[in-house]
Amino acid sequence: MRIDVVSIFPEYLAALDLSLIGKARASGLLDLTVHDLRDFTTDRHRTVDDTPYGGGAGMVMKPEPWAQALTAVLDGEGGAADPGGTTAGDQRRPVLIIPSPAGEVFRQATAHELAETDHLVFACGRYEGIDERVALWAAERFDVRPMSIGDYVLNGGEVATLAMVEAIVRLIPGVIGNPGSLTEESHADGLLEYPMYTKPASWRGLDVPDVLLSGDHGRIARWRHEQQLTRTAERRPDLLPPPA
Repeated sequence: MRIDVVSIFPEYLAALDLSLIGKARASGLLDLTVHDLRDFTTDRHRTVDDTPYGGGAGMVMKPEPWAQALTAVLDGEGGAADPGGTTAGDQRRPVLIIPSPAGEVFRQATAHELAETDHLVFACGRYEGIDERVALWAAERFDVRPMSIGDYVLNGGEVATLAMVEAIVRLIPGVIGNPGSLTEESHADGLLEYPMYTKPASWRGLDVPDVLLSGDHGRIARWRHEQQLTRTAERRPDLLPPPA
């Protein structure tokens, strides 16, 4: 998989060199490049923002640096910017993800879907966001998907990008050492994960549930499923199907 990230704070994405994501990059499973949006400006101040039309607080990111940056990303595909390679509806088109509190909600199912794509591009906005015309212009070249990681507002798209990249890349075959661990975690089957314990069996007056020490795998499986249902009902009842 190829991932490009465009930001005015490329150093914010340094965490992508760590842990499993860093290992995936080193092993060749992931081709990830971070681009500085200011490299695509033309004035000596490297300006990327201006005041909003219609008034209001804050600044808006200018469209031209984004167009230049995204064009450079496409050119880096070795010809993918040609009209024959990126026509509307062509599955080879890169997916452009614009982190935004006004976007669709990023879920585990979204991560699985995006893990099947060849090329993801993340456009990390700042200030009051990116000029809306960028998404309209980019739609001729990318599959554009504004995306939110929750009902709250961040200072920019970098944190959301870090979260989404990790959620997506860990699903690429070979990134997680034990693929079985991906089938027994929160949201894998629509429920939250059951409680986990390790040694010692008794710690500071708190004991591991007896069923987990029983060696009866059938009982353990039933207990874990019951715990999933209980935990989901308590913490995320919206994930449970409505009663018949």
